[in-house]
Amino acid sequence: MDYREKSDPELVELCKRADERAAVELLRRFERPVFSLIYRMVRDRELAEDLAQEAFVRAFNNLARYDPSYKFSSWLFKVAYNLTIDHLRKKRLNTVSIHGSPSAVTTELQAATAITVESTEERPDEALQSREIGSEIDVAIGELRQEYRSAIILRHVEGRSYEEIAEIMDVPLGTVKTYIHRARKELQGQLQHLLE
Repeated sequence: MDYREKSDPELVELCKRADERAAVELLRRFERPVFSLIYRMVRDRELAEDLAQEAFVRAFNNLARYDPSYKFSSWLFKVAYNLTIDHLRKKRLNTVSIHGSPSAVTTELQAATAITVESTEERPDEALQSREIGSEIDVAIGELRQEYRSAIILRHVEGRSYEEIAEIMDVPLGTVKTYIHRARKELQGQLQHLLE
């Protein structure tokens, strides 16, 4: 049986029957996006790794609550998002810093979570400029309010629909649209120099 060809709901059903290979496949599919979401919220690599692991444990322990009429990824992101928000509230952390902790920046981490603006036809100097712009955008996103940052990351980094974001963040659809509109406006103000 090739688990890579199974749909997410099929893998969930197999996991409910204690199929470890199905769990490994779900973890393989969603490990990086879940870590990326959490890292962008907490801006600390070690903490993000711990919270991502805890999110998967919580999700696997609560698979009976998953409704297969919804996307598994949205449900999993909601578990990870809620866990991270709870952690931030308990610790009363806004962020570590806009750049994260010194240990948070590694080549592997930058590759996994960096926003890049690039083209296959770029010259080396243009590629460098694109990476610098991507870095400035990432820093600007890090300066947003937590709700705005989460909504922008889910929409523009993770590619989630407004409806999925509302489900993940557990807020009305109109609130998501407001968060994204305000976040874009703040980002435009912060990045105005790039547009000139």
